[in-house]
Amino acid sequence: MKTIYKNYKFQIKPNKEQEVLLNKHFGSVRFVYNHFLNQRKLQYQENKKADNYNKQSSKLTLLKKEEDFNWLSEISSQSLQSALRNLDTAYLNFFRGKLRFPKFKSKRNRNQSFTVPQHTSIENGKVYFPKFKDGISVIQHRDLEGKIGKFTLSKTPTNKYFVSIQMEVELPEFKVGKKAIGIDLGIKNIAITSDGKLYKNHIFTKRYETKLKDAQQHLSRKKSGSNSFEKQRRKVALIHEKISNCRKDNLHKITKEIVSNYDLIVVEDLQVTKMMKSKLLSKLIADVSWFEFVRQLTYKSGWNGKQLVKVDRYYPSSKTCSNCGFINQSLKLSDRIWTCNECQSKLDRDLNASINILKEGINKIGVELADYTSGEDVILSNQLFSAKLEAMSFRAC
Repeated sequence: MKTIYKNYKFQIKPNKEQEVLLNKHFGSVRFVYNHFLNQRKLQYQENKKADNYNKQSSKLTLLKKEEDFNWLSEISSQSLQSALRNLDTAYLNFFRGKLRFPKFKSKRNRNQSFTVPQHTSIENGKVYFPKFKDGISVIQHRDLEGKIGKFTLSKTPTNKYFVSIQMEVELPEFKVGKKAIGIDLGIKNIAITSDGKLYKNHIFTKRYETKLKDAQQHLSRKKSGSNSFEKQRRKVALIHEKISNCRKDNLHKITKEIVSNYDLIVVEDLQVTKMMKSKLLSKLIADVSWFEFVRQLTYKSGWNGKQLVKVDRYYPSSKTCSNCGFINQSLKLSDRIWTCNECQSKLDRDLNASINILKEGINKIGVELADYTSGEDVILSNQLFSAKLEAMSFRAC
């Protein structure tokens, strides 16, 4: 058995008093994070050293006793300490070369949140945690499994409140199965699988582009800070939320289908950050959400006892013939169908790449190709591959 952590996110419906207290938590946690981040920066500039979590935790206790900061006592001490732990993690990750230097948090951030690490529960349609003894109504649309851990409360730009509940779950160890699939990521189609299935990219940003443009133009004419500005800002935020929800819903459906049907999943290890620097493709890449797609596949594979393998980003999957292994160095991005100079096979660029990705993934984990082959279900035979290409060419004409 292995232990994993699953998060369940539900919308909560606080009353007016609870909304006020939640907003105090968001603001206080943000203040503590910024206050002690500034302290660390000043200390490091002066002495090339800064207080660690334990020292800052003691200073926080003293800070709450000061007259000017006694309002911090209204907030759950666990949440304030959790903010210090997050700061300590971000600070250490910077010096380990993993992330950038921590930034100050702004109340204008897209999402506001705070964490409650313990003394949490959910009963009778309500969530309970320190400072909220009466509980907050929750829309629980599915059952929980496992042991309840920490809560993370958040607020969206559209003034909706959510709770993310971390659950500790015991799962059986992964066992090698027989069904495998390779996935090539694209823009026109989010994913092209080695068995020839295409998952279309609906380009939700383009679908709502005109509506979003009009709403943003109206917002630009409003006076910042006025009631009309706030109303229009929320309308813009609702459109962005709609786009995001549609995109995530589509990705969840695709990844659930893939994880349910296959035991071994092989994908490309793309460096999306660098690809986003392209002036021509950055908007499309952002909309297709490759990072989120792979992230969902990764944690869902872990939940369901499946195996996910990432192929090196420099592996020439598109340029390599899946039939004979010839590498076509002259292949251009505009060449969607090409003919191998060695075996004269006609190859669809994306389908060919997904087959190569599957083969490379199987080689990477040291499993014989035959162990993962169940006839035509996984790796296309040459005859089936050619038939698909002919059909695609016929439809194109």
